[in-house]
Amino acid sequence: MRLLLVEDDLHLQQHLNSHLVKANYLVDLASDGETGLFQGTEYPYDAAIIDIGLPKIDGISLIKTLRAQHIDFPILILTARDHWQDKVSGLDAGADDYLVKPFQVEELLARLNALIRRSVGQASPIISNGPLQINTKSLEVKVAEQTIQLSSSEYKLLEYLLLHVGEVKSKAELTEHIYNEDFDLDSNVIEVFVRRLRKKLDPQGQYGFIETLRGHGYKLKQLNE
Repeated sequence: MRLLLVEDDLHLQQHLNSHLVKANYLVDLASDGETGLFQGTEYPYDAAIIDIGLPKIDGISLIKTLRAQHIDFPILILTARDHWQDKVSGLDAGADDYLVKPFQVEELLARLNALIRRSVGQASPIISNGPLQINTKSLEVKVAEQTIQLSSSEYKLLEYLLLHVGEVKSKAELTEHIYNEDFDLDSNVIEVFVRRLRKKLDPQGQYGFIETLRGHGYKLKQLNE
């Protein structure tokens, strides 16, 4: 999942970035509202974390501008102001949730996970599709109740496809959402990861989890329970 983190406190920004990367997120950083607005309108994100007290463009104005441009990824606001009016202003601007500083990183990760899940219609951190199951909190993957060991890159690809089950995702879109900007779009690495996932999740080919649509991309097939 690709996140936008807009925070002008560089110490907090790096602290959060470190924990988010450890939690398997791909994070783009901005230190002011102007940069955050550019990134938020130019790149595809699965969610954003935005501080209210930003230089150049404040967080409330940034959120209002993003929503006015019909950019609808979930937004979690951070505020040092423990006043209900500030929380209401953020939510009214278009944010989906808020945290008051100081906070525990574990709570931020839990709220962020929930926002992303809800944005694609999933209420529980445990997401199932037929015999396939992932836990977006623990990052555990199971097939027919058997735990499957995946690399970080394999998990990111599987999670994104499962959160968009039944939808065709191009190689470019997969790269934009789950891999770094310097990832080579012309390489065959996505194909390699797909092959690895098929081998690990379905070595006998009995489920056919991931479908290839030539010229279009990949799709995680919707399976009955």
